[in-house]
Amino acid sequence: MSAPTHTRSLPSVAPRARATAGASTRLHWWALALPALAFGLLLMLLAGSGEAHAATGEASSLVQVAEQLLRAVG
Repeated sequence: MSAPTHTRSLPSVAPRARATAGASTRLHWWALALPALAFGLLLMLLAGSGEAHAATGEASSLVQVAEQLLRAVG
């Protein structure tokens, strides 16, 4: 015995209205800034790994750059 199937119809929207609705979609600023920042920080970690040394009293360049970024943003 087969069960009846129900199809849901989409509301009729004019083709022009459908095209303009997709054109108004915008990217948030952080959608590009956060991946770029993460990439930059990871690149700095990889670039600085050749100069690894025992911890001394001074802060690493990565920590200094992160502090400058936090001061600029906050």
